[in-house]
Amino acid sequence: MSIEAATAIDSTGETDRHGSPAARMPRRGACPALAAPMQTGDGLLVRLRPAGGALSLAQFEALARAAAMHGNGILEITARGNLQIRGLRVETAGPLGGDIDAAGIIVLDGPAIEISPLHGIDPEETADPAALERALRSTHSGLLASSRLAPKLSIVVDGGGAFGLSALSADIRIVAQDHAHWCVAINGDGRTATPITIGPAGLAISAVGEILSLLVALGQGRRARDIDPALLLARFPGMGGIRPAPALAGKMPLCGLHRLADGTSVLGVRPQFGQMTASDLTTLLDCAKVRGATAVRLAPRGFFFLGLGAETWPAIQAVAAGLGFSAAAGENSEHSAACAGAGACGSAFYETKPLARRIMAAAPILLDGSLTLHLSGCAKGCAHAGPALTLTGRAGGYDLILNGLAADAPDERIAGGRIVFAIERLARTVEDNKGAGESAAACLTRLGTTGVSKALRQE
Repeated sequence: MSIEAATAIDSTGETDRHGSPAARMPRRGACPALAAPMQTGDGLLVRLRPAGGALSLAQFEALARAAAMHGNGILEITARGNLQIRGLRVETAGPLGGDIDAAGIIVLDGPAIEISPLHGIDPEETADPAALERALRSTHSGLLASSRLAPKLSIVVDGGGAFGLSALSADIRIVAQDHAHWCVAINGDGRTATPITIGPAGLAISAVGEILSLLVALGQGRRARDIDPALLLARFPGMGGIRPAPALAGKMPLCGLHRLADGTSVLGVRPQFGQMTASDLTTLLDCAKVRGATAVRLAPRGFFFLGLGAETWPAIQAVAAGLGFSAAAGENSEHSAACAGAGACGSAFYETKPLARRIMAAAPILLDGSLTLHLSGCAKGCAHAGPALTLTGRAGGYDLILNGLAADAPDERIAGGRIVFAIERLARTVEDNKGAGESAAACLTRLGTTGVSKALRQE
């Protein structure tokens, strides 16, 4: 079955709609969609993913105006490239949905399906993920709409190219092998996911349906990791012999000006810690529009401007930097992840972003690109899903995890008032012990928990 044939099966698969503003409040851990905003520390929050992750500049401006009018004017771009609008109230959530409709922004129901940000415009793209996404939605509209699926079920369709999605973990991954074949894998990122089948688009679409059916049968918010291996093997008896192509690791960083293979350019921009104000975003969009930008593509923690010439980049970069955006590769904030923090999230024990900025200024040696600094207000670890140098908030202080998740057992516990001193001491330890050419991550690994603990406890 071709992608086009699959898409034609059910043209109702892409229907949306937002419903009543706060008719039902999702539980913690659910996805706060437009129809069901979530209560947080600074009001209601909604998360949305425009179809294809694509917006015109006018649509992005409309979202910024709506965030200022109906919320507290703070927008976020998540690690999966979704948009969040914060600070809504029960009476403003409905009008927000109306403004999104009026701007012509299509927000699809069901689990978000992340696709390569530069789909359709990157000459190095292996295959078209947008067409496969449409086919998945039309063919499996009923399964994708099931209330028995986990609210945070994640699906990635990676068409490859200059900016791939191999670092994104997902319940279901569909990765282009060549222009006509896809590998379906579950539970992991491009390196760790378990492949279950390889074949043309129709086979991949059918395999995704099998996995969704298993998850619906399990119910109770189960994820791909919960599927019994025996069930998988019964459905996919050849899975043990699959040898997919190497993971499509995107060669291109997000931030900075990038020339694509056909000579066109895109400019990657990252709001610091994925968060921006509506006024700052509007100013940046105005600047980009004057200099010829034509559209925006959402990406993990940031977005790309399309349509710019290389000569326009310095001016936009300067404006972006003044507004708190990164538009050049290699800035410290690229290697940091911080959740909303206390004040915005009722679960957080500390204000993450001010502390992140203090650490970036006090300990730049830790942010050499070899590791991620993850500041998590609590053990949920919403800002970063993978291992990192993590500071998890707890009552009275912080848990320091040298290379792990926010919920992992701490390598060291640090009292609240000593945190900056402790990180400065950690940075000095790395500086004093790092060998020639050795990265911060490698040095911390070599020192190990014992060495780091000894350094932190020295007065």
